[in-house]
Amino acid sequence: MRFTGFGEYAVDFFDGLEADNSKAYWLDHRDTYQSDVRAPMEALLAELAEEFGPGKVFRPFRDVRFSHDKSPYKTHCGGVVERGRGGGAYYVEVSAAGLLIGGGSFAMAADQLARYRTAVADERRGGELVRLLAALTRRGWELRGDRLKTRPRGVAADHPRLDLLRHRSLYVVRCWPPDDALHERAALTRVRAGWRQVREFNEWCADHVGLSARPW
Repeated sequence: MRFTGFGEYAVDFFDGLEADNSKAYWLDHRDTYQSDVRAPMEALLAELAEEFGPGKVFRPFRDVRFSHDKSPYKTHCGGVVERGRGGGAYYVEVSAAGLLIGGGSFAMAADQLARYRTAVADERRGGELVRLLAALTRRGWELRGDRLKTRPRGVAADHPRLDLLRHRSLYVVRCWPPDDALHERAALTRVRAGWRQVREFNEWCADHVGLSARPW
């Protein structure tokens, strides 16, 4: 499978889905989703698999069981390469907003969070993470993640890495608005180059967060 870009109507599909998140819209435009969104995403991940490992495309359906928002469909299509949840992942997403890529620990179970905070509190390992994130932000990456409003229990108020210790997930993203490159092989170049930049960060996550021994 050779990636040639996301389809001509990929952005229009998501624009429409944001305006009408209904089964009727989905059924009327399912072929466009398959040809212009999902098939290109599968091709993109297939071309990157030799370097980064096999990826998967997320289901388009939202889990609404515990959400006040009962909209049935996601307004983006995401793909991920990861050994297991939380231990460092490569992420790519297409939506009406364009192309987004990311890397890091997008979610942490309790045992992963404990290991993460132990590593961040350590001068050497925590200092290495600070260096990695500083290098990424200089390259245009945005640091994101779920954070506590207060400091974790037992952490001093003047800890030099307090902001990182507040995180319950930690990842970086880069975004490009819709442009011609989205519909060309240039999108593959963007994803590959970006994932290479976050490789060292993901390796830190794999070493110091790791996989959870608990079921999600």
